[in-house]
Amino acid sequence: MTRDPRRVLVTGAAGRLGRATLGLLAGHGIPATALDLHDPGDLPADRVVAGGAGDARAVREAVRGADTVIHCAAIPAPSLGTPEEVFVGNVRATFVVLEEAARAGVRRAAIASSFSVLGLPWAPRLLRPAYLPVDEALPLQVADPYALSKQADEATAAMMARRYDMAVVALRFPLLGGPDDQFPKRAAAYAADPGAGVRELWSHLDTRDAARANLLAVTRPVTGYHVLGLAAATTLAPYPTARLLDLYLPGVVRRATMPDRVTPIDVGAAERLLGFRAEHAHPVTPVDDLPDPDVAVS
Repeated sequence: MTRDPRRVLVTGAAGRLGRATLGLLAGHGIPATALDLHDPGDLPADRVVAGGAGDARAVREAVRGADTVIHCAAIPAPSLGTPEEVFVGNVRATFVVLEEAARAGVRRAAIASSFSVLGLPWAPRLLRPAYLPVDEALPLQVADPYALSKQADEATAAMMARRYDMAVVALRFPLLGGPDDQFPKRAAAYAADPGAGVRELWSHLDTRDAARANLLAVTRPVTGYHVLGLAAATTLAPYPTARLLDLYLPGVVRRATMPDRVTPIDVGAAERLLGFRAEHAHPVTPVDDLPDPDVAVS
């Protein structure tokens, strides 16, 4: 690390990513303020503020004394609220957090964007990316309120960088988890039905790596606005990636070879800017032969 934050505000602090980020900050001896709707009483932070990330008064109190913000708070899927709640709630929270932070003098922030901003995971029909592996320049195909909220969040972050000379990194996280929660179940589902993972490109990222990306995003020497795609090096599917793409995304241009079970997401920008490379991947026993698909893309 090349920058030592004086105090970091973490929003969505009681969530999976927020907790992991607070734990990592504590491990590095970095003071942190936790903001969440409710204080669960066990957050690894020396200051906790109960309130919503979209509440300017709560954020103003939470950001007091901080010089850095890591914004994790969000409704993380379009199925977890009405379309209005998901879109308006997420966009309001990101704007309020960054605006209040900027007014308080904060000039360094990271926000949790999502792989879903590409439009692929939650679209009403199966979409094809313009090319593979996907990267930060891939044209978006937003067709749901959650993806739209992340597109707006990224635009908000870019605006704040220009308006306030704030360094902001938007991290496009894929499915987050670990070996003790949803990864085993998801890996088993992809083994039984590989097509179940095509919308996410079978990608994942261990929460420990996601927290480390958050920390690097606010401590590495960065200026301006950046959006970065992240993923573990290998997929949650046991099958060769090239075979999966042949079957489920035929005809999509491939700009690079994708041997073995490599995740079809280009994470080179995160490595170049932050020195980030995922250290964890859920262990999956490779299988060469795919099961006969019930429905394959033609």
